[in-house]
Amino acid sequence: MFTLHGYFDSIMEGTWITLNLALSSLLVAVILGMLGALGKLSNSKPLRFITLTYTTIIRGIPDLVLMLLIFWGGQMLVNNLAFSLGYEKYIDINPFIAGVATIGFIFGAYMAETFRGAIMAVSKGQLEAGACYGMSRFQVFHRILLPQMVRYALPSFGNNWLVMIKATAIVSIIGLDDMVRKADLAAKATRQPFTFYILVACNYLVFTTISSYVLAWAEKRYSLGERRV
Repeated sequence: MFTLHGYFDSIMEGTWITLNLALSSLLVAVILGMLGALGKLSNSKPLRFITLTYTTIIRGIPDLVLMLLIFWGGQMLVNNLAFSLGYEKYIDINPFIAGVATIGFIFGAYMAETFRGAIMAVSKGQLEAGACYGMSRFQVFHRILLPQMVRYALPSFGNNWLVMIKATAIVSIIGLDDMVRKADLAAKATRQPFTFYILVACNYLVFTTISSYVLAWAEKRYSLGERRV
């Protein structure tokens, strides 16, 4: 008989944490991705070099290794800085904040490539025409560049989001009580790992399935009026 031995509420609590982690990380990734894309398209060589180095390093190292490096390295950096300023107590970074910062930092590199390609896909002639009509740079961005950029970016953005949802599972290694960690603790206590891990797998499947439908709707919505050949 399928039973969770009283761990249902615990798993659901972990599921809620996982969802919040994914959404918060997405916000960080989008911000870093947009900054990275603008940096790569900038006329400044130092800025292009910094963003190129960032995306190259992130895309060349496994997410798990980056998670450990950024989490433990970040802990050491913060505490060393605090000690140098005279603060003698050890600062323990909240695992949720560390998870959001790390996943957002990792996927910001992927988003940067997504947004860079989307920006480059928009015709420069349209941007120049907007400027000729007297639009400010913000108006050109808001009325011309952004709507078209979103349409071009959505397919790759959706893929990054789906991968990001699944990548939240690795945050359990730094002590965050997400649904993977909750399931692991329950599995060890009851000696029924299949029961709890299959539940976690189903939860992730629900997240990705709903996301796929929402992304498909968004792609259709932003493709209205587009001529299909």
